[in-house]
Amino acid sequence: MRSLPSQLAVIGFVIGFLTMQTSLLAAEVAWPEPVVPAGFGVNIHFTDPRPGEMSMLAASGLKWIRMDFVWSATEREPGKYDFRAYERLLKALDEYGIKALFILDYTNRHYDQGLSPYTDEGRQAFARWAAAAAKHFQGRGILWEMYNEPNIHFWKPKPNVEDYIKLAIEVGKAIRREAPGEIYIGPATSQIDMKFLEACFQAGLLEYWDGVSVHPYRQSPPETVLAEYQKLAELIAKYAPAGKKIPILSGEWGYSAVWRNYDETRQGKYLPRQWLTNLAAGIPVCIWYDWHDDGPDPKEPEHHFGMVAYPYHEGRNPVYDPKPAYLAAQTLCTLLAGYRFVERLPVKAEKAELCHALRFEKGGKSAVVIWYQQDGQTTLVQVALPPGLYRVIDYLGKDLGTKNVVAASTELEITDAPLYLVQE
Repeated sequence: MRSLPSQLAVIGFVIGFLTMQTSLLAAEVAWPEPVVPAGFGVNIHFTDPRPGEMSMLAASGLKWIRMDFVWSATEREPGKYDFRAYERLLKALDEYGIKALFILDYTNRHYDQGLSPYTDEGRQAFARWAAAAAKHFQGRGILWEMYNEPNIHFWKPKPNVEDYIKLAIEVGKAIRREAPGEIYIGPATSQIDMKFLEACFQAGLLEYWDGVSVHPYRQSPPETVLAEYQKLAELIAKYAPAGKKIPILSGEWGYSAVWRNYDETRQGKYLPRQWLTNLAAGIPVCIWYDWHDDGPDPKEPEHHFGMVAYPYHEGRNPVYDPKPAYLAAQTLCTLLAGYRFVERLPVKAEKAELCHALRFEKGGKSAVVIWYQQDGQTTLVQVALPPGLYRVIDYLGKDLGTKNVVAASTELEITDAPLYLVQE
């Protein structure tokens, strides 16, 4: 029979081992609170910002960027990692208090013929690299995202959910082993691909992922995403480990200004509606695609997702021409900075289901954002607002005067652009 000290030593070892195992399974995640603009961000395509670029981006009020963390660019020789470009980017972000969501992607010519990893050797190499990156930058509050849109052509030579799952599990094990406190999310699907997502969940990836990221692109109003979020939340709850809360992240989503029936004005109205819809739905991080237009072709949709225009104007302030989307983002992020989402307000209107009224609070004061989902149309609504004097501001920051609310119900004419009422 073991002596008492020996037994206590064994018990201590077991407790320590179980504690370590638990830490490998999930990071303790402090997700952004539902406070403006804690979870709002934008996709970028640079590690070295141009002069004046970061200050303009930060002036919009954004708190996150999403950026490719490229395997081929950081492992040019097998087993040798060079993360200096991302050190420079993080230094630029730190100056403005902006956090990073880094996408672990894509391929490397040294492994699996330059295709997306499909062998044990390729998967292990990708996982070693991903874990080395997470360990190198641990403690910086980075969200590490597993690949980008693997359910479409970004997975080479063609989408393969089984190969993706094997890689994502390998990466999850490596990160939990080497940098257990880091936040690991996925799968960054193009749209909300329920079939692909459920396959990932069935395979046990929710044991490793701290959040589920999706890209809810659509050519319909942002509010139409809510039913899909509900279905996805139910799917996550079905497969999540007991007691583990796993949020949905809107990792990439935007509207091209040159899609049919779209223009920069409509794009600008949709940006704040998208973020507000996400915030009210409990989405802790939502990334707008894209920071600036990617090209000058007036007919190429891929060139016109930006918040700002394509040409860079060196030595000028601002260095890019702001589009309505930028001004709308700036208005939301600065006007409601520090306001916490409280509730959806009921409204009375002919099509009440298409009317959206969100109430926020800060320091005992209320702010309400209200809009109509029908593009290009107006409607009259009745809504109960806390009594008081309100400043009224349009979605681009124009001051529309004040409104004194004294009655139990207030009548407002609203449009498809968010209208802000901020209590004084």
